[in-house]
Amino acid sequence: MRLATVVEIQERLMIVFPDGTAQRNYLTREMAARTVFVCLYAGAIEGNDCWIRPNQVCRMTDAQAARTDTASRETWCRDSARGGFTPPVGTPWFADTTREPIRDETIGEGFLPVRAMIERPGIATTSSKGRYALEASFSALFSPALSSEEFASAAATWRASHLNKAALARQALVARGALVGQGQVTVRFPNGETRTLASGPSSAIAKAVIEEFAPRFLRQAHVLWLSESGNKLVARDEQLAATLGIRIDVSRALPDLILVDLGDDAEGQGFLVVFVEFVASDGPINALRRDALTVIATDAGFASESLAFLTAFSDRSSPQFKKSMAEIAWGSFVWLVSEPAHLIHLRAEGQVLLSQLS
Repeated sequence: MRLATVVEIQERLMIVFPDGTAQRNYLTREMAARTVFVCLYAGAIEGNDCWIRPNQVCRMTDAQAARTDTASRETWCRDSARGGFTPPVGTPWFADTTREPIRDETIGEGFLPVRAMIERPGIATTSSKGRYALEASFSALFSPALSSEEFASAAATWRASHLNKAALARQALVARGALVGQGQVTVRFPNGETRTLASGPSSAIAKAVIEEFAPRFLRQAHVLWLSESGNKLVARDEQLAATLGIRIDVSRALPDLILVDLGDDAEGQGFLVVFVEFVASDGPINALRRDALTVIATDAGFASESLAFLTAFSDRSSPQFKKSMAEIAWGSFVWLVSEPAHLIHLRAEGQVLLSQLS
């Protein structure tokens, strides 16, 4: 009986769990594909009453994986679950110590939350018995008999039934951003004007910040300044800048976008200047950047209470987000294209109780 190879399984995992899926790395990396393979090899599938231990993934070898006859699979499944097992052929895929990331990350934070795997009921935490198996409909996605079209349809059906609406919406927004990046990007400003940006991930983030973030989190948003990579000017409101006393000098360390919230009454209650950086590769608002931007505003006579600093990313599973979080300035905000209704605030100072936040 032919089983899907580890390479084939990983290719399908990348499709089953598209960009925007929470913990996508845990769900699609090679370790995840090897875990699925071992479940298939051992027959650890819902309804079979057969379960694996994480260290059995470690103990599989390429030579053993090639032996797909029923007798070889049954013998390996029985023997590999025993203590002190040494693979009869080949080199183990992982050291036994690697069982913890398989158990805690790939299975615990990846497959179990999305119900791609199930856990054996009624088994003690300290038990050495196998406890994990593939959910039946998830395991069916890796049948070599499925054509590309059949697999794509089955994967879409599985996602719709197993991933919650928020997760599906997140994936759709990330996918939309990726599609936007394939051609010129038209951005509609709050006043109804439009501008065209060059293709690219930064432009997709810019469009989302102006069209999604601004109306959600600002009262009367206005674009004061917008640039593309290389300080290429896209939009600049000289009249408003002059009124506010903000000097728009392209030689200075200006951000990607400056938004102005005109507030909610004639006296300017709620007035705010928002400095925004789009992070598609690097360059979040760190402490030095925040201080430099603060100088621009204070030179114009604004108090720090009238300033806000925002770093925008496509998604929190992106490498750029993970890389940049350690640098982002306290007191600033983070917004994600894929989760537009949420805002992260890196609170800078002042004691606050969790009960107050909730």
